[in-house]
Amino acid sequence: MAKLLSKVHLTSHPIFLRRGPSWYEDEKDRTWLYLIIEKKDVLKVLLHQVDISIEDNALTPSTQTSYIMPLLWTFHSGSQYVDHMYRFWRIVHHIKVHGGEEMILELMKDS
Repeated sequence: MAKLLSKVHLTSHPIFLRRGPSWYEDEKDRTWLYLIIEKKDVLKVLLHQVDISIEDNALTPSTQTSYIMPLLWTFHSGSQYVDHMYRFWRIVHHIKVHGGEEMILELMKDS
């Protein structure tokens, strides 16, 4: 029998996400890998929390994404983060899946 994919929506979000060379770390030193999604002038970032030691991985930053990605996101309210340039990012979703977490942030147009 196939195991069903269980998704749990989370309401407790990281207090901050600080950028490393090609990942983010939260206040609990958890690693978050990211993928930029740009569609019809909407910038979204998919963050996936993984249980790996960054020191064990040879991840290198892309020069294209280095200037786009914030150095720091700080939790601002129930559904938003603010980055180091005072731009607001809406939490599209934050779920727990397969023991890890996944979060999508969307840059708000008026930021």
